[in-house]
Amino acid sequence: MGKIVGAFATSHSPGITGFPEMANEEQRNNVYRAFERVRRELEAARPDAIVCVSVEHFTSFFLNNYPAFCIGIADSYIGPPTPEFERFLRVESRTFPGHAALGNELLRFAYRSGFDPSFSSGDMAFDENFCVPFHFLLPGDDLVPLVPIIVNGVQPPLPTRRRCYEFGRMLARAIETQTVAERVVVLATGGLSHWVGAPESGQIDTEWDRRVMDLLSQGRGEEIADWSDEEVAAAGNGAEEIRTWLILAGAVHGRKFRFHAYEPVPPWLTGTAVASVEL
Repeated sequence: MGKIVGAFATSHSPGITGFPEMANEEQRNNVYRAFERVRRELEAARPDAIVCVSVEHFTSFFLNNYPAFCIGIADSYIGPPTPEFERFLRVESRTFPGHAALGNELLRFAYRSGFDPSFSSGDMAFDENFCVPFHFLLPGDDLVPLVPIIVNGVQPPLPTRRRCYEFGRMLARAIETQTVAERVVVLATGGLSHWVGAPESGQIDTEWDRRVMDLLSQGRGEEIADWSDEEVAAAGNGAEEIRTWLILAGAVHGRKFRFHAYEPVPPWLTGTAVASVEL
């Protein structure tokens, strides 16, 4: 039987690695220290696999085929996928091992539980969604096998936030009932408030971010699942990435998030947060 032995959430702004010097030094250092703390916690959890949940930014999917949910079942993944992307993120391209057996177990459990995610057995590439946090959290060559899960938080129509929370509930049950990976970490990346490709880019809704963090810190993340579309859209099109945090909140249902850093960094275009869950 499997067990969730660690749960973490981080922002994944390209600026965190790609143009760190544009941030205030104190803010940058606070974020980097928080990543280091999570790295130590992740290492101490000794996971057999990491289920990593994020959106993706037209790197593997496009408008001709953009799933609401996709579970990776490949043996490996690459990221960043091109030299240009490497230079943009200032992150070297790496091949990450996949945990295909666990991915297949999660996929089959989802189908038996009323969810219908697509799957990818190859060619799923990582962009900033995973490359930025893994730069800090998995810095060496001894990499933990991954099961990437993509949720559409980018291109409308989007899955409802309630559906994402319930997907997380299902994911926890799937992890607990499978037998191919005993110790599993769940990592969500994305958000918080930001605007992408809009006149408001660079603005950060700190009030909205703090509402989100206050609820998650109290173990009340499920309440965010029932916010109106207008409440979320007010914090930017990038705030739709809150779906990844809701999947994690569903997986740890009622557990409290502990925020190690929150920095609104306009040059990074994002309300930047790093958190662990108290299991």
